[in-house]
Parts: sequence; structure tokens; C-alpha cells
Amino acid sequence: MEDVLDVYQRPPDPARPLVCLDETGKALQATPRGQLPLEPGQPLRQDYEYQRRGSCNLFLTLAPLLGWRKVRVTQQRTADDLAEQLRQLVEEDFPHAERIVLVTDNLNTHTPACLYERFPAEQARRIAAKLEWHYTPEHGSWLNVAEIELSVLARQCLDQRFADQSSLERAASAWQAERNAEHCTVQWHFTTADARFKLKRLYPVL
Repeated sequence: MEDVLDVYQRPPDPARPLVCLDETGKALQATPRGQLPLEPGQPLRQDYEYQRRGSCNLFLTLAPLLGWRKVRVTQQRTADDLAEQLRQLVEEDFPHAERIVLVTDNLNTHTPACLYERFPAEQARRIAAKLEWHYTPEHGSWLNVAEIELSVLARQCLDQRFADQSSLERAASAWQAERNAEHCTVQWHFTTADARFKLKRLYPVL
């Protein structure tokens, strides 16, 4: 916990951007009986009956100090999918960074090993060398700032039905573009000193 909190207290460094990573699932549901036409001042009105169409996974990467985020929709949440997410982060999103300071939870797929399962060893090593991993503790995923952004995504975008992956991707892309255009940052105030005082019950008694 203190390791992650200390990372959040570092001054901004363009050469070493802070990026938080998290994922969530979304059930795909069609509306067989359709919906009423949209009218000004009226919320979306659709039949309560729905049809299950499987589910999708959404990866969210967030640079909280830069006001930047990226959502990627995948069919599954496998080690291969995470490896591709990390490749894009290093090679496409922050290609000029010396190192990316990465905060994520301790899910069993969240390790550099996923890169070697997906890419040739030389490429996997090159990507891994650009990542500085910091893990939130067990039952401490609330320390990941990306969870805050996922809650915004859930309220502003995912609180509706999507019949297929393509429609979910379009909605997530539009949400992402709007949030990035507004340059929405995250102000994190909880510090290591706060943790030692407010969560002192979690510390050993010496």
C-alpha cells in the first residue's frame, strides 16, 4: 500500500509517465422488442425484456496526471489480451517514454510473463524493460486510480444495453474522446501519512 501511495506523490515526469491499469466486464444484451423513438427531454425507453449475447472485457489505461485515458474492448480477459494492451501502451501510446510507471492490481495475469507468452523473447524483453510495476495489495484495489475512472465509465457509458461488441466499442471510443478532450485529471489526496493514521489497525503493533 505504501509503495503505491508513494508513487502517487512523485512529481510529474514526462520521461516516466504514471499509468494506472484496470479492467471490467460488460454483459451484452439485445432488446428483441426494441425501444421507443428518442424525443427531446425524454430518457431512453426500451422494453424490459432482453436477450443475452455473451459478454466483453474492457481494459482501461489512465494517466491521471495527464488527463488521458484509453479503453480497449476485448472478447476475453486473458494473459494474451493483457500482453497486447501492454504492447500498445509501450509502443503506441508512450513510445518516447524512458519508463512507464505502471500501477495495477495483483491479478495472476498481471506479470511480465504474459509478454513472453505472446511475443518473441526479444520484443517481450523490450516491452518489459519499459515498465516499472507497482501492485496494489490484496483487497486494496481501491488504491488503483483506474478504478475511479472505471466508475465514471460505468455511470456515463456502460449504464445501457449493448447488443454486440462493435456497438460497445463505438460507445467507449466516444466516451474516451470526450473525456480526453476535456482533459479530465484525477486529484489523489490520500497519502502514506494518512494511511498510517487512518489505517493504523492494519499495521503490526510493536
